[in-house]
Amino acid sequence: MRRFLIAANWKMQGDRVSNAALAGLLKNALGACRDVDIVIAAPFVYLDQLHQLLATSNIGLAAQNVSEYDAGAYTGEISAQMLADMFCRFAIVGHSERRQLFHEHDDVVVRKFVKLQTQGITPILCVGETLKQREAGQTDVVVNAQLDALIERQGVSVLQKAVLAYEPVWAIGTGKTASPEQAQAVHKMLRARVAEKDQQIAEKLRIIYGGSVNESNAAELFAQADIDGGLVGGASLDADNFINICKVVWNG
Repeated sequence: MRRFLIAANWKMQGDRVSNAALAGLLKNALGACRDVDIVIAAPFVYLDQLHQLLATSNIGLAAQNVSEYDAGAYTGEISAQMLADMFCRFAIVGHSERRQLFHEHDDVVVRKFVKLQTQGITPILCVGETLKQREAGQTDVVVNAQLDALIERQGVSVLQKAVLAYEPVWAIGTGKTASPEQAQAVHKMLRARVAEKDQQIAEKLRIIYGGSVNESNAAELFAQADIDGGLVGGASLDADNFINICKVVWNG
């Protein structure tokens, strides 16, 4: 039986007052959930606040990024060990905004992935194509290359304690979303790619969808055979919307 993961990506949003209000609503509605992993990826400066607010619930914390370095003269960076100190269970690496806006290439993404695992934090590795690449029929090539960058450098075994997130760049923050069939096709392809190396790892690997997931499309998306949850952006800032998304796979 699949165990779904629903991750809220708050991006560079929020403040202490709004965080407290939103976290309180989510804790009341979802805090007792045990059969679905629900995590909030918040800006680093608010992780301690959220840990205090959610400590007695089953809602976990995720980081939005991590440094590729352990420690040293890297002003402004946040190490995986620091994230572990903040009780993060998961962390996002390779998000399209990091790849595009901050020019993080595959080598950097892989190094960050590895640093997280050394601290017992589960990486959420994002892969996805732009609209231009999709229209050129390059989706499979682009997405497989991003996944292969990890497997070729670290081996498929690192995916035993990891999550993949397919996030079509053209469907992030645009209000557009891949159809359930389009999303399923890429998820199935990713699982098959991993299965070429190890069938058991592929079967257990959680592959979640991130591309304007909301309460209106969540049920159709999560009903697909290879979609194991969602990386939810803007909809996660609306308590009712996010709660309804989670309740698609949790009948609490």
